[in-house]
Amino acid sequence: MDGLTDRVAEKAAQVFGPGVRVTGLAALAGDASSRRYFRAWLVGAGAPGSVMVMEWSEVGLPVSSEELAVFEEPPEELPFLNVHRFLRGVGVRVPALYGYWVDEGLMLLEDLGDVSLWDRVREAPEAEAAAWYRKAIDELLVLQVLGTRARDDGCMAFRQAFDRRLYLWELDHFTEYGLERGDKGSLPDSERRVLDAAFEGMAEHLAGQPRVLNHRDYHSWNLMVHDGAVAVIDFQDALLAPGPYDLASLLNDRETDRVVTPALEARLVDYYMERTEALGEPRPDRHAFWETYLLSALQRDLKVVGRFRYLDLVKGKPGYKRYIPPTVERIGRNLRRAPGLERLRTVLSEHFEEIR
Repeated sequence: MDGLTDRVAEKAAQVFGPGVRVTGLAALAGDASSRRYFRAWLVGAGAPGSVMVMEWSEVGLPVSSEELAVFEEPPEELPFLNVHRFLRGVGVRVPALYGYWVDEGLMLLEDLGDVSLWDRVREAPEAEAAAWYRKAIDELLVLQVLGTRARDDGCMAFRQAFDRRLYLWELDHFTEYGLERGDKGSLPDSERRVLDAAFEGMAEHLAGQPRVLNHRDYHSWNLMVHDGAVAVIDFQDALLAPGPYDLASLLNDRETDRVVTPALEARLVDYYMERTEALGEPRPDRHAFWETYLLSALQRDLKVVGRFRYLDLVKGKPGYKRYIPPTVERIGRNLRRAPGLERLRTVLSEHFEEIR
């Protein structure tokens, strides 16, 4: 920590002026990546009271998620910086960037505080929680609608897409780590055929939908409540995907079912469609939208189960395991709502009691 404090002090003086000093540095809870985060307290003329410090350990330019390494050439710029510049330009509320030193794996960012959207809504009355989720949807539509209109191929998010290959990669991740690396080992051929057919159909449907700019991980832990607004973080994996994908991420993640009841979910989906139309886009067909929304939620939750088990088994990060049971329970609920997936539900119910 002493070495990092010295490095941050040096960079803060470069950015804010030679009289700025660091009076404290504290590690913050990390995420599922190799990035580490700290809060640094500063004193001195021209400096904010605190900044967020992002530190990463990869050599050169990390590409964020391994499954997104789809570029023919290595990225010419850190994905976080590239996407940050675009999102800020179209008006998405992202943290201010004070300075970055890619070769040293260090970045100084605006401190948005410690209150995530989930922290704000988890104990709130339903009307108040709904109002905050509407704010999150408003911010999402800035990203999706205004961002897509301002398409710029210089932003790497427009050069990668949720296609059939990526959907199936994530679903295979679930099969491998969510099922086959569990207690039962390899699946029987009969079960594997059911999964393969269902996942192929899911991937084909989703890959065939119109694509807009998506955050890719737009959930209540990646949205910060700051100065009465919703600010967006962890956006470096942005890509092109169906519009309902990010909305499904927002309303179906970890333990959001504690707040987002089916009735509230329906109202928020309607709000998304109404606001899309108000921004000058065609109003989505409700039936078609719900089908894509449910398949997006299912595909994402299946990926999440595989990912959380992978983090436990391979990366030695067991903290995410506690979110697997509520995620599986939601998979069961959405399987009952999505047409044509009865056989998939039957197979999965043999492996997860939450689906029975």
